[in-house]
Amino acid sequence: MAEGYSLVKTIVQILHDGQTGFADLGEKLKRPDLREFFLAESANRGKFATELEAELALAKGDTKDIGGTATGALHRTWADLKASLGGGDHALLETAEQGEDVAKKAYQEALEAKDLPSSVTRELLTKQQAHILASHDKVKAFRDSTAS
Repeated sequence: MAEGYSLVKTIVQILHDGQTGFADLGEKLKRPDLREFFLAESANRGKFATELEAELALAKGDTKDIGGTATGALHRTWADLKASLGGGDHALLETAEQGEDVAKKAYQEALEAKDLPSSVTRELLTKQQAHILASHDKVKAFRDSTAS
Protein backbone atom coordinates (compact mmCIF):
# COMPACT_ATOMS: atom_id res chain seq x y z
CA MET A 1 0.00 0.00 0.00
CA ALA A 2 2.98 2.33 0.47
CA GLU A 3 3.51 3.10 -3.21
CA GLY A 4 -0.20 3.47 -3.94
CA TYR A 5 -0.70 5.72 -0.92
CA SER A 6 2.25 7.86 -1.99
CA LEU A 7 0.90 8.17 -5.54
CA VAL A 8 -2.52 9.28 -4.31
CA LYS A 9 -0.91 11.74 -1.91
CA THR A 10 1.05 13.15 -4.87
CA ILE A 11 -2.22 13.60 -6.76
CA VAL A 12 -3.64 15.53 -3.80
CA GLN A 13 -0.58 17.80 -3.82
CA ILE A 14 -0.92 18.35 -7.57
CA LEU A 15 -4.63 19.10 -7.13
CA HIS A 16 -3.77 21.73 -4.51
CA ASP A 17 -1.24 23.18 -6.95
CA GLY A 18 -3.89 23.16 -9.66
CA GLN A 19 -6.45 24.82 -7.42
CA THR A 20 -4.07 27.70 -6.70
CA GLY A 21 -2.69 27.81 -10.24
CA PHE A 22 -6.08 27.88 -11.97
CA ALA A 23 -7.25 30.66 -9.64
CA ASP A 24 -4.07 32.69 -10.22
CA LEU A 25 -4.23 32.26 -13.99
CA GLY A 26 -7.96 32.96 -14.01
CA GLU A 27 -7.28 36.36 -12.49
CA LYS A 28 -4.63 37.14 -15.14
CA LEU A 29 -6.48 36.00 -18.27
CA LYS A 30 -8.10 38.73 -20.32
CA ARG A 31 -10.92 36.79 -22.01
CA PRO A 32 -13.97 36.47 -19.75
CA ASP A 33 -14.79 32.92 -20.93
CA LEU A 34 -11.26 31.79 -20.11
CA ARG A 35 -11.36 33.49 -16.73
CA GLU A 36 -14.68 31.81 -15.91
CA PHE A 37 -13.41 28.38 -16.96
CA PHE A 38 -10.21 28.72 -14.92
CA LEU A 39 -12.00 29.86 -11.78
CA ALA A 40 -14.46 26.95 -12.09
CA GLU A 41 -11.56 24.53 -12.58
CA SER A 42 -9.88 25.92 -9.48
CA ALA A 43 -12.99 24.98 -7.49
CA ASN A 44 -13.07 21.52 -9.12
CA ARG A 45 -9.45 20.86 -8.14
CA GLY A 46 -10.24 21.83 -4.55
CA LYS A 47 -13.23 19.47 -4.53
CA PHE A 48 -11.17 16.61 -5.99
CA ALA A 49 -8.41 17.15 -3.40
CA THR A 50 -10.97 17.13 -0.58
CA GLU A 51 -12.50 13.88 -1.88
CA LEU A 52 -9.12 12.15 -2.01
CA GLU A 53 -8.00 13.57 1.35
CA ALA A 54 -11.13 12.08 2.94
CA GLU A 55 -10.32 8.70 1.40
CA LEU A 56 -6.71 8.89 2.55
CA ALA A 57 -7.84 9.78 6.08
CA LEU A 58 -9.85 6.56 6.11
CA ALA A 59 -6.85 4.60 4.87
CA LYS A 60 -4.09 6.14 6.94
CA GLY A 61 -5.42 8.99 9.06
CA ASP A 62 -2.61 11.46 8.36
CA THR A 63 -3.77 13.90 5.73
CA LYS A 64 -3.02 17.02 7.75
CA ASP A 65 -1.43 19.75 5.68
CA ILE A 66 -0.77 17.76 2.52
CA GLY A 67 -0.51 21.09 0.69
CA GLY A 68 1.02 21.60 -2.72
CA THR A 69 4.48 21.00 -4.15
CA ALA A 70 7.58 23.14 -4.52
CA THR A 71 7.44 22.46 -8.25
CA GLY A 72 3.89 23.83 -8.35
CA ALA A 73 4.97 27.00 -6.56
CA LEU A 74 7.82 27.44 -9.06
CA HIS A 75 5.39 26.84 -11.95
CA ARG A 76 3.08 29.59 -10.60
CA THR A 77 6.04 31.96 -10.24
CA TRP A 78 6.90 31.30 -13.89
CA ALA A 79 3.30 32.09 -14.89
CA ASP A 80 3.43 35.31 -12.86
CA LEU A 81 6.63 36.30 -14.66
CA LYS A 82 5.07 35.58 -18.06
CA ALA A 83 2.04 37.69 -17.14
CA SER A 84 4.13 40.59 -15.87
CA LEU A 85 6.20 40.56 -19.06
CA GLY A 86 3.01 40.86 -21.11
CA GLY A 87 2.90 37.24 -22.27
CA GLY A 88 -0.83 37.41 -22.88
CA ASP A 89 -3.44 34.68 -22.73
CA HIS A 90 -1.59 32.33 -25.11
CA ALA A 91 1.55 32.22 -22.93
CA LEU A 92 -0.55 31.70 -19.79
CA LEU A 93 -2.49 28.90 -21.45
CA GLU A 94 0.77 27.19 -22.45
CA THR A 95 1.78 27.27 -18.79
CA ALA A 96 -1.60 25.85 -17.76
CA GLU A 97 -1.30 23.03 -20.27
CA GLN A 98 2.09 22.07 -18.82
CA GLY A 99 0.48 21.84 -15.39
CA GLU A 100 -2.30 19.71 -16.81
CA ASP A 101 0.30 17.34 -18.29
CA VAL A 102 1.67 16.80 -14.77
CA ALA A 103 -1.82 16.03 -13.44
CA LYS A 104 -2.54 13.59 -16.29
CA LYS A 105 0.68 11.72 -15.59
CA ALA A 106 0.02 11.50 -11.85
CA TYR A 107 -3.45 10.02 -12.37
CA GLN A 108 -2.12 7.52 -14.91
CA GLU A 109 0.62 6.36 -12.54
CA ALA A 110 -1.81 5.97 -9.63
CA LEU A 111 -4.29 4.02 -11.72
CA GLU A 112 -1.51 1.69 -12.86
CA ALA A 113 -0.49 0.99 -9.23
CA LYS A 114 -1.51 -2.39 -7.90
CA ASP A 115 -1.56 -1.34 -4.24
CA LEU A 116 -3.92 1.62 -3.94
CA PRO A 117 -5.19 2.20 -0.40
CA SER A 118 -8.34 0.12 -0.05
CA SER A 119 -10.54 3.14 0.61
CA VAL A 120 -9.30 4.99 -2.47
CA THR A 121 -11.37 3.49 -5.20
CA ARG A 122 -10.22 3.20 -8.74
CA GLU A 123 -13.71 4.42 -9.61
CA LEU A 124 -13.09 7.78 -7.88
CA LEU A 125 -9.67 8.17 -9.50
CA THR A 126 -11.05 7.17 -12.90
CA LYS A 127 -13.91 9.69 -12.59
CA GLN A 128 -11.53 12.47 -11.61
CA GLN A 129 -9.05 11.47 -14.31
CA ALA A 130 -11.77 11.75 -16.98
CA HIS A 131 -12.43 15.32 -15.86
CA ILE A 132 -8.69 16.13 -15.81
CA LEU A 133 -8.29 14.77 -19.37
CA ALA A 134 -11.27 16.81 -20.61
CA SER A 135 -9.92 19.90 -18.86
CA HIS A 136 -6.50 19.37 -20.45
CA ASP A 137 -8.09 19.14 -23.89
CA LYS A 138 -10.10 22.29 -23.26
CA VAL A 139 -7.00 24.21 -22.09
CA LYS A 140 -5.17 23.00 -25.20
CA ALA A 141 -8.06 24.11 -27.44
CA PHE A 142 -8.12 27.51 -25.72
CA ARG A 143 -4.35 27.77 -26.23
CA ASP A 144 -4.65 26.91 -29.90
CA SER A 145 -7.47 29.45 -30.35
CA THR A 146 -5.30 32.24 -28.93
CA ALA A 147 -2.25 31.54 -31.10
CA SER A 148 -1.37 34.52 -33.23
